[in-house]
Amino acid sequence: MKKNILSKLFLLAIITLFFGCKTKKVIIAAPPISNQGNVEVDKKPENLKLLKSKNLDFNTLALKGKADLNINGEQNDVTMNIRIQKDKKIWVIVTAAGGIVEVARAMITPDSLFLLNKLEKTYTKKSFSYIYKFTNKQIDFNLLQAVLSGNAVPDFMNTTSNLIQENGVWILSGTNKDLAYRSVFNTLLKVTETTLNDAKAGQAFKVSYGKYTPLNNALFPSSLNINTMSGLKKMDIGIEFSKIESNVSVDFPFTVPKSYELIN
Repeated sequence: MKKNILSKLFLLAIITLFFGCKTKKVIIAAPPISNQGNVEVDKKPENLKLLKSKNLDFNTLALKGKADLNINGEQNDVTMNIRIQKDKKIWVIVTAAGGIVEVARAMITPDSLFLLNKLEKTYTKKSFSYIYKFTNKQIDFNLLQAVLSGNAVPDFMNTTSNLIQENGVWILSGTNKDLAYRSVFNTLLKVTETTLNDAKAGQAFKVSYGKYTPLNNALFPSSLNINTMSGLKKMDIGIEFSKIESNVSVDFPFTVPKSYELIN
């Protein structure tokens, strides 16, 4: 793989961030729509509370899987390790050659972004707002964390959003400044698809989830697919998770060698 292609793939993958998967753990499919119990549609606060109750509650997450990255037709197969400390940090390592060669690693906090490029021996240290060069300004750490944990986006789960039942499933939609959002919940009351669109900026994002596996007395998506578009740039990311763990002891190693060059 060419170094510059891998570098761009990694940067865009971390900044725009997202995947597709299959797990070795127990798989739970959403029951048919006809099997869903009736829920009153005119009680928005209660219905929102019900949907929120299906979110995965965790302190830490440790994920690993084979990832398929396709950006503007350039495709690469890598392995990704993802660790999350709730509300504090997201740590990612990308490796190639079957997990043997480390390509890059990242550390994302609510206010900072650190990128380490192992192939080019460079590193980047930016404020979180740096990602706004690539995506909508309504994208924040909490949204990123929710997407990676398969949870509903917190900022959307309020009574100012529209919440209806359509064809037997809940649909949440609304706008946040220039951002239009829409989340679809399946018969397990888990998010099955979220789309974000900013027509003014020419940016679009879609994440879709498939079947689920039990985790920490809740459900975690065992399949996840992400498609993004920003102007003429398009990206698809898919992962097959081989490890999904919650509330385990994790560390977040991130050391910059002295020989590495700072890239602004």
